[in-house]
Amino acid sequence: LVDMARTIMILFGPPGAGKGTHGPKIVESRNIPQLSTGDMLRAAVAAGTDVGKKAKAIMDSGGLVTDEIVIGIIKDEIAKPECKNGFILDGFPRTLAQANALDEMLAARGEKVNCVIALEVPDSVLEERICGRWIHKTSGRSYHVKFAPPKSLPAGAKPSASNMKDDVTGEALMQRSDDTAEALKKRLSSYHAETVPILKHYEPAGIVTRCNANQAMDKVWGEIEGALSKISSGAWSWKSVAFMTLQAGFVYAVCSKRFNLKLV
Repeated sequence: LVDMARTIMILFGPPGAGKGTHGPKIVESRNIPQLSTGDMLRAAVAAGTDVGKKAKAIMDSGGLVTDEIVIGIIKDEIAKPECKNGFILDGFPRTLAQANALDEMLAARGEKVNCVIALEVPDSVLEERICGRWIHKTSGRSYHVKFAPPKSLPAGAKPSASNMKDDVTGEALMQRSDDTAEALKKRLSSYHAETVPILKHYEPAGIVTRCNANQAMDKVWGEIEGALSKISSGAWSWKSVAFMTLQAGFVYAVCSKRFNLKLV
């Protein structure tokens, strides 16, 4: 009868580490949604929720949405039926203040983060992965000059707009403006500065797993599965605690009436 703890996970990974590959696999294996703060914010604004209205007012005035509002949006989202088994937070928290606010919000519900996975890849490897990416803008199909080149790229040729064509349509491929070495260096510097303190914040709880994402995908997934298998179900939700309290009270009431028991 105990309402076991949900899977409450935070997924970290720099650009190119494989979150887009392994995130959906976690979603499928645990039957939980992957929540993006950006998507939730847009949905809340579109739905006209109380928190969404506050967020819209701030954005319309050119301001930045506060941590309090983001936490409010997450609070609303995780109360939905689709999150009954748990959820994955992607892109949040980004600061220690946000991590503490998240912990406080969950604690009020009798819950806590019980899994943090960080996909780790050397920056030099990420540069090769990211800077070799080309995409077909219309379809979103992705190619890589080394790992998944289009048929139009001759062996040994230097990639260019003239020889990087989509396999399906033959249309020219493009590189994202932030898929350059210079832009990536800034993105990685920001990522490491944000992520390291948060990992240290959760490490004392024994819930952080640093996965070597610089290996074959099946081996990366094996490490992720190992982390998932360690998720504790020891944290009862407030519903469980309330139920057991009522149950204990009922048992005492029956026994005290029948056997004339009194509290001492």
